[in-house]
Amino acid sequence: MLDPVISFSDVSLQFRVPSEGKISSLKEWLIRWLRGRGVSQNTVQALRSVSFSVEKGEAVGVIGRNGAGKSTLLRIAAGILQPSAGTAVVRGRVAPVIELGVGFEQELTGRENIVFNGALLGRSQHEMIDRMGEIVDFAELDAFIDQPIRTYSTGMVARLAFSVATTVDAQVLLLDEVLSVGDERFKRKCHQRMDRFRSDGVTLLFVSHDLGAVESLCDRAMWIADGEVREIGRTGDVIRSYRAWAESVQG
Repeated sequence: MLDPVISFSDVSLQFRVPSEGKISSLKEWLIRWLRGRGVSQNTVQALRSVSFSVEKGEAVGVIGRNGAGKSTLLRIAAGILQPSAGTAVVRGRVAPVIELGVGFEQELTGRENIVFNGALLGRSQHEMIDRMGEIVDFAELDAFIDQPIRTYSTGMVARLAFSVATTVDAQVLLLDEVLSVGDERFKRKCHQRMDRFRSDGVTLLFVSHDLGAVESLCDRAMWIADGEVREIGRTGDVIRSYRAWAESVQG
């Protein structure tokens, strides 16, 4: 039997944050230090002993309320964050679609940013140039592609970022709330592209508050609450449990 494409084993992550509110300047920090006060910190447990695996070609949705640890989990899978404890393994070529537009340079043109952003994803200049036409066509930015990114609207930047990240060949896609890009017509294009990835056997880990999108796209779902796995199983079953919990909290 092949090893899972994504494997988390007892993964935990702690953050340390100031307990006295935000330090607004280096001067304030130095004054506190000179007075012997220092900067006391609290520990925030973002994830607690999270274990799960995703097989090749499987799509798993991650659901839960804001602050539950969903995006933190995805950033660990992408290698952006390192766990405080446990192990996280992702096998294969990864395309993280986490914060659309992060890594774009405002003074570079859309065309230049395609090559630049591709490099951040580990893609060669030659590969990105070969894919240029496909990327621009999907983002529907032909008339603007040689303009600086600073002249783009937020929606245009998001469309370009999504197109760059999902046009390159990948074996693993890590998605964080990215299927709400653009208008309804463009959203349909995004969903169609995700369907194509599914049919091509790409492995998906998809974080979203859109339970309908999770239900239509994913084989299984995982409910994260307070940094822990509350439930993992068939998508419909997990969503029903989550909805029942949400209704009980609201009631």
